[in-house]
Amino acid sequence: MAAEVGNYVRTKHGSNAYGVKTFSYQYIENTYAISKYALRHVNTANFTFHDTPSDVSSTPGFRDAGFDNFAPAYEDWMNAETLLICGTDPYETKTILWTQWIMKGIQNGQKCIMMIPRRTAGVAYAEKNGGLWLDINIGTDLLVVNAIARVIVESDWQDTNWIKDWVNNKWESSSGFGQGTRNTPWQWRTTWGKFQTNGFDDWKKWLLSQDEFKPANAAKIAGIDVNKILTAAEWMAKPKNGKRPKTSIMIEKGFYWSNNTGNTMAISALAITVGAGGRPGQVVGRAGGHQRGGQRGGKYPRNKSPMKVPGRRRRALDTDTWTMSGHTRFAHVIGTTWIQSMCGSQQLAKRFEELIVANPHQVRSYDKQDIIDSLKRRADSGGMVVINQDIYLVDPIGNRYADIIFPAATWGEDTFMRANGERRLRVYNKFYDAPGQAKPDWWIIAQLAKRMGFDGFDWKSSNDVAEESARFSRGSRKDFNMIKVAAHREGKTLHQKLSEFGTNGIQGPVFMEDDGTLVGTKRLHDTTRKLPETGAAAGNVFNKKLTHFNSQTGRCNIEKSPWSLFSDYWEWLSPKGNELWCTSGRTNERWQSGFDDRRRPYIVQRWPDNYVEIHPDDAKARGVESGDMLMVYSDRVPNLKETTLGVESGDYTFSGQMKAGNVELTRGAVTGVAMVTRHIKKGLIFMDFLHTSQPANALEGRIVDGISGNYNYKMGVANVKKIGESPYKKTFRSMSFAPRDIT
Repeated sequence: MAAEVGNYVRTKHGSNAYGVKTFSYQYIENTYAISKYALRHVNTANFTFHDTPSDVSSTPGFRDAGFDNFAPAYEDWMNAETLLICGTDPYETKTILWTQWIMKGIQNGQKCIMMIPRRTAGVAYAEKNGGLWLDINIGTDLLVVNAIARVIVESDWQDTNWIKDWVNNKWESSSGFGQGTRNTPWQWRTTWGKFQTNGFDDWKKWLLSQDEFKPANAAKIAGIDVNKILTAAEWMAKPKNGKRPKTSIMIEKGFYWSNNTGNTMAISALAITVGAGGRPGQVVGRAGGHQRGGQRGGKYPRNKSPMKVPGRRRRALDTDTWTMSGHTRFAHVIGTTWIQSMCGSQQLAKRFEELIVANPHQVRSYDKQDIIDSLKRRADSGGMVVINQDIYLVDPIGNRYADIIFPAATWGEDTFMRANGERRLRVYNKFYDAPGQAKPDWWIIAQLAKRMGFDGFDWKSSNDVAEESARFSRGSRKDFNMIKVAAHREGKTLHQKLSEFGTNGIQGPVFMEDDGTLVGTKRLHDTTRKLPETGAAAGNVFNKKLTHFNSQTGRCNIEKSPWSLFSDYWEWLSPKGNELWCTSGRTNERWQSGFDDRRRPYIVQRWPDNYVEIHPDDAKARGVESGDMLMVYSDRVPNLKETTLGVESGDYTFSGQMKAGNVELTRGAVTGVAMVTRHIKKGLIFMDFLHTSQPANALEGRIVDGISGNYNYKMGVANVKKIGESPYKKTFRSMSFAPRDIT
């Protein structure tokens, strides 16, 4: 049924009417099969992953500079003498990385700077051990980062030798592209006048010409003590006894999901300035949040996307706006909540209700052909058909909206491969059978693909999928092709060979030496690494990222990061009247959306409802105490009506879209239990990012970054109103109202 209706929609309404929304990380075998199916065979631009409306780089500034998100080794974070952490407390979100590596660095004298608006346990620990807390207002990261950079260059503390050897000038950043329009995102961004520079000196001249980057001005908008900016700059770059500090920079979602393009460009330039990026203890990268099991089986068809950016260039499709506009007729959803996890989630839920439940063409028969005919009529009438693969029946995407459910098998129920945040590949072996009819996602995709007439899906086992995917991993950060080559030499499977590396696995990219030994890669961009003078041999592929950076020259691009591209949205959104900034994130005890944790009684007892952290002064002004039940609401939740279109660059800004009438203001409201706490910045409230019954994303604007196409999930405003007392206020049997800065 799914195959026939899916093929019908593709044929009659076009491939972009078939949407695929999927996880990006849940095992290499699954992500390869899904992306091969969606991108190579369905060939739809209506495709994206669980955490973004568009299939684009999460960190455009890193991509433009030439930095890989996961280039560093965990030991580099420990061995840095100064570590700047932006947008996360790794104790809350990456606990092993924090306790086993970063804490040891701090204990050995590392100066840890944390830029985040909440003083949670990791921040408190860093401060207690001589660290620094940059307690900024949300969305002002770019100003503070560039102010730090300004202090460094004004003091002549930049890493001059590193810059001389590893930074492109204008001619180098423009080289190697040939003729024609730069459609590839990193290519057009790095050669666009708003970002491109003539090299470090030109970037420095631009930086010093921007008044908003003067430390006092940046500190005022960010709401921090200007001396913290000066201290951070000194710790990161001031030589001591003729020796530069070894500085590393870590970012995560609170940073790059606040001003996606601007923040990542600014932090890349700061990293270049202090010489972070390619030496032991001197790195730049993401912290990460979950294991990394992504492997593409096809290339995204950007030429099919109707989305444009300045200069007639194409951008990956904003799948949420496309769906809201009624263009998705068949939605294939795999391992994600979709609705609650996206910005403006209540408007998205309302539209799903209209397109699916309110459509007159409903399944009212057990006859196969009747079901197929009903679903075809719904798609033809402008409605939407939904199929859903997941390990649990998720509400509402599966429980309420899905027409067809495929129960999926997961960890332990088949043998899979995955990597961690330092590219460490390992096998997760099967140890019990999946319940009921559940099958692994790769198997479900294969059955669907064959019924739709696609070839190349005749896999018998997960190892078959892994071995096919190996050649597509060549040259990537997780390159595991040579593990397969070694396995076949020894008469083994890829899974068998990788299993020999045990729990610790092996770090990708993986290479084979002349004697057949497999060796991993500690870090990417390792400028201290010496590769064989004779080059790659015996099937090895040496990507430039091993010893250089991911640009056409192998050197870094240093780019401008104009505040003006984001300031119109920030100023419009800033709290009015009695509003507070509203943001969200993860909590150490409750993983992700709680898809598994909600089935563990002790975790549900700890976090039975969403919560609202609020500063004591803000709580007092609103008559709120810990344990009160609050309504958090806003009538200023902006949403895009249609895909963004324009001619001039200003048309693509938030102001331009407002002027064009393409933004509508909607309402959002959720409830949560008040947690009056000293650890949150005044003027801000914080909620669990994906408590599915009361999703904080209902209050965040469904406005994609005008350059990258990502959401700025951490940016919202809301009013807070007490509506009663929760059951937890006086019983003390569930929830704790203790502050999270206890060490």
